[in-house]
Amino acid sequence: MNLYYCQPILVELARQFNVGDLVVSRIPTLLQAGYATGLLLLSPLGDLIRRRQFLFILMTVSGTLSIALAITRSLLAFEIISFFVAVSSVTPQVLIPLTAELAPPHRRSSFIAIVFSGLLMGVLFARVLSGVIAEYSSYHNIYWMGVGGQFAMLVAVYFVCPDRPPKNQHLSYFQILGTMAKYAVTEPILIQASLIIFISSAIYSCFWVTATFLLSGAPYHYDTLKIGLFGLVGIFGVSFAPLVGRAIDWTVPWIATAVGILMVVISLAIYTAAAGISIVAVVFVIFILDVGAEALQVSLTTTVYSIAPEAIARLNAVLIMAIFLGQVMGTAVGTKVFVEGGYRVTGAFCLGLCGLQILALALRGPKVSQYTWIGWKGGMSFKKDNAQDIESGSKDTVVSPPNESSPKPLAAGLPQLGA
Repeated sequence: MNLYYCQPILVELARQFNVGDLVVSRIPTLLQAGYATGLLLLSPLGDLIRRRQFLFILMTVSGTLSIALAITRSLLAFEIISFFVAVSSVTPQVLIPLTAELAPPHRRSSFIAIVFSGLLMGVLFARVLSGVIAEYSSYHNIYWMGVGGQFAMLVAVYFVCPDRPPKNQHLSYFQILGTMAKYAVTEPILIQASLIIFISSAIYSCFWVTATFLLSGAPYHYDTLKIGLFGLVGIFGVSFAPLVGRAIDWTVPWIATAVGILMVVISLAIYTAAAGISIVAVVFVIFILDVGAEALQVSLTTTVYSIAPEAIARLNAVLIMAIFLGQVMGTAVGTKVFVEGGYRVTGAFCLGLCGLQILALALRGPKVSQYTWIGWKGGMSFKKDNAQDIESGSKDTVVSPPNESSPKPLAAGLPQLGA
């Protein structure tokens, strides 16, 4: 949530600091840069140190820095502090791999989906609450609310989060970073999943950024408050995440990814045909797009985590970085396409991106071996072989190298492909 408080109140921040829109726009840019820094340099530590203590440190640092955000009157100080708040806001990227590790294999997708739904609801609520509080109170109170929320979560983690032993003690911090880079270029599953989720994130960001232009223009002419309320439709869609996760638990993640892409295609087809004509169409687009994007993210995450159970934090960091880069691309390119061509051209552009997703998914079948780059060897069955054959932790289907510093074999096991 720390990354999204400022988005609805940039105009108010510009007024408070007596600067222009261009200057104040540096704040979200610094937040993005800080988050990327934390993602690359801090979140992989989940594979090296105790996660419970790591969470305590991250939450304490971000909560304390948020106090400084609430009281500072200097724009420069606000920008610097925002960067370091974002660096320490990678708590979800420690919790999600920990959840996957703690979950029973046959329920792993369900557990991941629940955590993802909480994360996405936090993003949506942060935007809505930030706008409402700024409308009727001072923007400082938004950050005081954030301080209270973070320290409340710190207490909750203290009582709820188990203390798991550290992993990979034979590796140093720089070896952890090096193996993360190695996974990013040598694992077909990770590369395929990163490409698909990069495109999915670009589409999702493109839609939400341009939705503001669509709803504020003809024929709707909605004000900022009404546009913000459309986030509630997104919350309704996200609430289906546990059901999506349960469905993924019962099938091969590959088919769940395909269904997610299909839902995104359907939502974009509706958007292209009727988003500028009917507000009901826009509501349906938001709901279907959110459920489809959730199915994609959960299924791809489940698949990627199967590559090497001892390296989940590093695999997660690569996948989340792909999401982050997709957001940047979707925001920049989507805005330009919408301004120059309108909503129908934007919809057609996003449908074209879906075509690339389908191509990337079709390159590898649902049951090819882990180190197969292209092919459908292993059959076309979309059913699991048995209740434990989930590709997200089954010892019989995932074979990891005993030492991450040693070369990988040409093939290792036969994990089912989820993306």
